[in-house]
Amino acid sequence: MEKGKNVYQKESLLQLGLFLNYGLKFNSWPGYKCGISENEFNYFKASIKKASQENLWFTEEMINNSLENWSNNLTEDNIDVWLSKYKTPSNVNKNVLIICAGNLPLVGLHDVLCCVVLGLNVQVKLSKKDDVLLPLIINLLSLFDENIKKQVVVLKGKPKDFDAVIATGSDNSNRYFDYYFGEHPHIFRKNRTSVAVIHDDISDDQLLNLSHDILQYYGLGCRSVTKLYLPENFDIDKLYKNFFYYKDLVNHNKYMNNYDYNRSIFLLEKKLFFDNGFLILKEDKNLFSPISVVNFEYYSNLEDLETELNVLSNQIQCRVGVGGLLYGNAQKPNLWDYADGVDTMDFLTNF
Repeated sequence: MEKGKNVYQKESLLQLGLFLNYGLKFNSWPGYKCGISENEFNYFKASIKKASQENLWFTEEMINNSLENWSNNLTEDNIDVWLSKYKTPSNVNKNVLIICAGNLPLVGLHDVLCCVVLGLNVQVKLSKKDDVLLPLIINLLSLFDENIKKQVVVLKGKPKDFDAVIATGSDNSNRYFDYYFGEHPHIFRKNRTSVAVIHDDISDDQLLNLSHDILQYYGLGCRSVTKLYLPENFDIDKLYKNFFYYKDLVNHNKYMNNYDYNRSIFLLEKKLFFDNGFLILKEDKNLFSPISVVNFEYYSNLEDLETELNVLSNQIQCRVGVGGLLYGNAQKPNLWDYADGVDTMDFLTNF
């Protein structure tokens, strides 16, 4: 797309970003400068609280972290950079079905915004785990552009009359996606996870940032680091010293239930592990680890490790540290960072 031209809902995205900035800074309505009325502002705050009560994984802190990332992303410069590589679509009257996962707050929002900004009609099938926040954001967008009420529909029944599908779920869910929707143009997303390759002279600040990559969303997302590659003879205590930032996890019942369960299983099976009271580190070749557990293994040759990671690339969402993102950036995707490396905008402009 040409910069600033034929971007159907660009202004509504900018208004959303501006409002989120106010919505996160103020506990009470700051006036019409935030873009919405006092009643709508209070509804926004109440919806965050409601979402945190309906899904106990979705603490208000977690929700606000997600909203802050969206606020930082939805600026004019970012939106222009994002859209600059795409042509104006010719399929604006077509309908896209989006089937959302529910592991993280607003995990389906990026797909919705891709459709909105291209002028495509959207049917959204929500996860029961996250059925408050996405309708909230869609409602906010409709306040800035009333056409979005017709453009984006949150489904209460079965989907119908759609031309393409974007569906996110587990490997098991993908079998159903393929069975029911495989004949349509589609993007189906499966389980992935993220890894970190640590270098010898990593600083305490970098390790603190790494703790955010691992624990900010309790390890629930595909961008959460679940596997560490450590140089030989790396001091594990150095990790725990800097992960103590998340000591308050001991007060989160659902997280600690997982921690207690996994710790008990490892003890019963007489498996060796490291433990600091809220996070278990276990030497294990598997990329995926259960909640409250991070797997690790040592490496001696970086070239050999690169070969191994290339083989595993279809299971890895992102990589942090050596050869990857800066520490602390795994949970801060840009608008142009697409899940599984599949360009959603390119798909939507060409199906």
